[in-house]
Amino acid sequence: MIISARVFTGDRREKGDIMDSFSIYLTGVGGQGIGLLCEVLLRAADHAGLDVKGVDTHGLAQRGGVVVSQIRIGDKVYSPLIQANEADLVIALERHEAARAMNSALKDGGILVYYNTVWQPLDVRLGRAQEVSCKSLTQECIRRNIKEIGVLIENLDHANMQNIALLATICKHGLVPSVEIDHYRLAMDDLMAEEMLRKNMETFTRLLV
Repeated sequence: MIISARVFTGDRREKGDIMDSFSIYLTGVGGQGIGLLCEVLLRAADHAGLDVKGVDTHGLAQRGGVVVSQIRIGDKVYSPLIQANEADLVIALERHEAARAMNSALKDGGILVYYNTVWQPLDVRLGRAQEVSCKSLTQECIRRNIKEIGVLIENLDHANMQNIALLATICKHGLVPSVEIDHYRLAMDDLMAEEMLRKNMETFTRLLV
């Protein structure tokens, strides 16, 4: 297991403008691009002038293992780690991971945004557990007063752009306080170049409509 942390201290807001803490829990399966999505969110928050801290936990990512990232934003945040069921926003790149993170990380009344695809866990493939359905996910969201945003783009150019589809959804719905479209674009420009940047930026812009 590898844990890496990044800290950004924004300096573009007006002096005395204090932001309450906001916690984001991201999860996906190795190879889906959860690390890139986390880094874009971190840098976008930094471009917005916010104090932000983030940490990644990589297990057997290259073998389809779970990847988790945590981000905390706020002037009085001293650790990037989120306590159980204290996340304001959960971002998941797979439906089973959405259910797991919602139950373990997301607070009642929080927001769940997920890409509606399934990379079946081993227990499901072996018949030891049932596949998580959209209906069961929605029922739990209703019970806990969680705002549910499921994303599925049928004409997405590449499966590895599902993380960008979620990013566009996050931007479109204004799910991260004080972070706006130009901040996300600047962050993408920081992290990508040439053809990768062009394709991802085109997808991001198209899905904002």
